[in-house]
Amino acid sequence: MSAADLKVKISDRSARIGVIGLGYVGLPVAALFAQKGFDVVGVDIKADRVDKINRGISPIEGNEPGLAELLSEVVHSGKLKATTDTQMLAGRDIVLIDVETPVNDVHVPEYLALRSALRSLGSVMKKGVLVVIESTIMPGTMQQIVLPILEEASGMTCGNDFSLGNCPERVMPGKLLTNLRAMNRVVGGDSSEASAVMKALYQQVVEAEVDEADWITAELVKTVENAYRDVQIAFANEVALISEALGASAWRVRELVRKSPGREMLMPGAGVGGHCIPKDPWLLASSVRDKDVEVRLIPAARAVNSDMPRHMRDLIAEKIGDLKGKHVLLLGYAYLENSDDTRDSPAEYLRQLLTKAGADVVIHDPYVEEFTGDLYKKARGCDAAALVTAHSDYASLDFSRLAEAMTHAVLIDGRNLWDKQTVLGAGFDLVRLGDFSQ
Repeated sequence: MSAADLKVKISDRSARIGVIGLGYVGLPVAALFAQKGFDVVGVDIKADRVDKINRGISPIEGNEPGLAELLSEVVHSGKLKATTDTQMLAGRDIVLIDVETPVNDVHVPEYLALRSALRSLGSVMKKGVLVVIESTIMPGTMQQIVLPILEEASGMTCGNDFSLGNCPERVMPGKLLTNLRAMNRVVGGDSSEASAVMKALYQQVVEAEVDEADWITAELVKTVENAYRDVQIAFANEVALISEALGASAWRVRELVRKSPGREMLMPGAGVGGHCIPKDPWLLASSVRDKDVEVRLIPAARAVNSDMPRHMRDLIAEKIGDLKGKHVLLLGYAYLENSDDTRDSPAEYLRQLLTKAGADVVIHDPYVEEFTGDLYKKARGCDAAALVTAHSDYASLDFSRLAEAMTHAVLIDGRNLWDKQTVLGAGFDLVRLGDFSQ
């Protein structure tokens, strides 16, 4: 099938779409294309997730506006089906790949899920198919890994028998559908014709600009974007540490800095988590590990942000002394507020540090099933409570009731969520990360 023919099928929405990976990216993408009238098959290795989806139930918890309703709509209309069988991708005109791409202990991607997905797809895909990698990947991955695996597994040649592109996702838990619709996208194809087809495809669901590019540019855009954010967060965290040492408030400093045009300082916090920001800077840095480029800023920023859970542990210890035998309540386990996403959670790193120091750790999170329950019951007998995730549920706590439940009324605010005077008025000894002002 030619690029022109595929564009026609996209235009009249007769193109059949496959999506590999039905997580935070793949599921909402599949649902949006199904809503537009495309026949969509989603493939995932988790049978329980597939079962939920086929019953019209979203496996993604947390506050995801519109996702549960949209999923129910497209499943019951028959436009979206889920399966564990990659054979169902045979005959698909377009296949999107949305699998996780973590880095290993030395910060290099191994791509176990991506390689598996490519081999499985290559064994069944038809001639003329457009394959799009939406997963965030190290610059150079399309050329060095994706292309050779697909060609070997399929026995076909890119550019002649199939088209291959990269359109990195730009989603965030809590805003999955909003970001997919409203965020600009970059489409990098193996040729200008492939990029044009990808642009026509994404314009079906994206209401913002869709910019055409090549593979390497598309790969760079996403990794640079998240590395930039990581560096900016690290700056904010370092300002918080400096402010504490000097007896000042980083939050007041930030407020005043931002009054100068163009000085958009981000917020410090208890840690940086999720599948993207802790990983994507390493993908960018790894792309030149065999070239004559000394990457210094990215590793430095990662070190600052990765150390924030340790700083939280130290703030707790400064208030309650030796942690051995002490009971500490962590408020929030998901890495992002109002989400159930626990990937690379700062709370987990803090839990490990506290446990290693001999503390007994209790965790509460209203969105993570393992840690739900009555917060005030969990607080009973605790020597300190530390806010790690700024869930909206925590914004209006009954601080008097919380203080009564705890053995020692000590709060560590790692996200600047609470009004200082309100908390102090309830009898708490409060420490705000980045704020040692009087």
